[in-house]
Amino acid sequence: MSKERLYLFDTTLRDGAQTNGVDFTLADKIAIAAMLDELGIDYVEGGYPGANATDTEFFSERRKLRGKFTAFGMTRRPGRSASNDPGIAALIGAQADAICFVAKSWDYHVRVALETTPEENLASIRDSVKAAKESGKEVLLDCEHFFDGYKANPQFAVECAKAAYEAGARWVVLCDTNGGTLPNEIERIVGEVVKVIPGEHVGIHAHNDTEQAVANSLAAVRAGARQIQGTLNGLGERCGNANLVSIIPTLKLKAEFADKFDIGVTDAALKTLGKVSRALDERLNRPSFRYAPYVGENAFATKAGIHASAIMKAPETYEHVNPDAVGNKRKVLVSEQAGKSNVLAELDRIGLKVDKDDRRIGRLLEIVKEREAIGYAYDAADASFELLARRTLGTVPDYFDVSQFDVNVEQRDNALGQRVTVTMAVVKVKVGNESLISAAEGNGPVNALDHALRKDLGKYQDYIKGLKLTDYRVRILNGGTEAVTRVLIESADENGEHWTTIGVSPNIIDASFQALMDSIIYKLVKSGAPV
Repeated sequence: MSKERLYLFDTTLRDGAQTNGVDFTLADKIAIAAMLDELGIDYVEGGYPGANATDTEFFSERRKLRGKFTAFGMTRRPGRSASNDPGIAALIGAQADAICFVAKSWDYHVRVALETTPEENLASIRDSVKAAKESGKEVLLDCEHFFDGYKANPQFAVECAKAAYEAGARWVVLCDTNGGTLPNEIERIVGEVVKVIPGEHVGIHAHNDTEQAVANSLAAVRAGARQIQGTLNGLGERCGNANLVSIIPTLKLKAEFADKFDIGVTDAALKTLGKVSRALDERLNRPSFRYAPYVGENAFATKAGIHASAIMKAPETYEHVNPDAVGNKRKVLVSEQAGKSNVLAELDRIGLKVDKDDRRIGRLLEIVKEREAIGYAYDAADASFELLARRTLGTVPDYFDVSQFDVNVEQRDNALGQRVTVTMAVVKVKVGNESLISAAEGNGPVNALDHALRKDLGKYQDYIKGLKLTDYRVRILNGGTEAVTRVLIESADENGEHWTTIGVSPNIIDASFQALMDSIIYKLVKSGAPV
């Protein structure tokens, strides 16, 4: 049987830009659009030309995308003609393949927000769609507040959608703008709409204010909608939009959808999904959500020993999909709750082949539990566990030795008479027979120590030049100023590999130094650096 086509519309660069703290540059938009296109997204909505300088410049030239480069904007203003509306002119003049208009579909908003009549609102929809279509653009219409509007006045909400479709819109998109509609309501209402407008022209745009945007999007597909709008990593205003990073693998890997529908994302592209998700977070300079479905670091992590034993025999016992399919990997965590199966599974993952009856396995498990009792958490620090395992098995080279380090924090007046805090670190390192001393300033003691430590490692410098720290987390394990501190450092390299290291000490600098050292040594081990 031939499958129906579902279309994916990404609005990361427009609706996602409304996320608190997100401010895309032109370079960001160009890079993310290319990333979305490579993934196989059908429509890439780039922004609102005319609304700001960045979006206007983004649409000043045609972008080379396989998908349809889409501009967003409002329908004509009440009381103006489409030919005399500067917003319509900016959209038609934009170097875009498609235009996505937004229009009110709740009579309450028409009356209160637009201060116009239902008839004028319908005319605005028809005129705008017609003008854009005559210019040669593909046209979409987002029916803003559609579900709230339908519940208040179903006849008017549907009339708005019909006006767009009858004027020539390729897609009429039903928006749950406030994000408060439930999946059963979505399915019922979309089911009514597709009796009037063919489902192959109906889309869904869901917000996540009840944590159900993904479920609502899938409910709309069940009811007949054939376009899904969303964002990478669920970016968006307030609680975000429907997360395409969760929707895409569900459509590809769950039989209910995979047996009936095709999407533009290939199996090969699906394997890059985790990388795409992380790349967006890196561009936003924020840590990736480790508990994200499908692509999160912990999405396929198992901690309980009995689960680990089962996974080693048959992974599907505790995995709903193969992690490789979405570019993720299985993690069997080692912690104080772990059993021998966890240790063996993790050693196998990192490529250390050890006989299951090797006495060193029991010793390694004892060391883990002893260290976790004083504050270490190896289930959160995969790289530090690997180094601990390799040391227990005698396979970590002595690359270099830090014989001394000093961190100085000084508060003083600068040349402008301003009170500033200056931090400097000095590190003395021995690499073979060579002694090296490096000094560096930083915006804090850990940052300065990191810069100094990685400033000059002699013959190993080339191996760590792509190393960068992407996250730094501190947890106080007990109360008081003499509390024990746990530091977790997440690192990445030029190959896109990520790892986490740990340090524990009553002294936060010492704990940070442990984690920094593990990060560098792990990179050297993975790079095959010679002793």
